[in-house]
Amino acid sequence: MANFTIFLVLITIVCFLLIIVIMVQNPKGGGLSSSLGGSTQMGGVQKTTDFLDKSTWTLATLLIVLILLSSLSFPGMMGGAESKIIDENATPKTSVPAPVQPAETPKK
Repeated sequence: MANFTIFLVLITIVCFLLIIVIMVQNPKGGGLSSSLGGSTQMGGVQKTTDFLDKSTWTLATLLIVLILLSSLSFPGMMGGAESKIIDENATPKTSVPAPVQPAETPKK
C-alpha cells in the first residue's frame, strides 16, 4: 500500500508541473516566449519554446510511465496476493430444503 501512495504523490506532482508548463505556452506565439522580448534575453525566444516543448513531452511520458507502474503496485491485483472474492478453503454451504406444508383439503 505504501508503494501505491508514493506513486499517487508522484503522479500528482507531475500533473501539477504539466499543468504549469502547458499554461505557460501559448499556441499563437504569445505566452512566455513573447514576454521575453528579443533573442538577446535569457537564451532567446526559440530556446524557450524548445524547452517548453521538450518539458511537455517529458512530463507527459513520465506521467504515463508512473500510471502504468502504479497499476502494477495496486494492492491485491498482482504479485501473489490472494483473492478476497473467492475463498478456496471455504466449505460449500448446503442448502436445506424448506419443509413441505400439508395440502389443505377442501371443506364441503
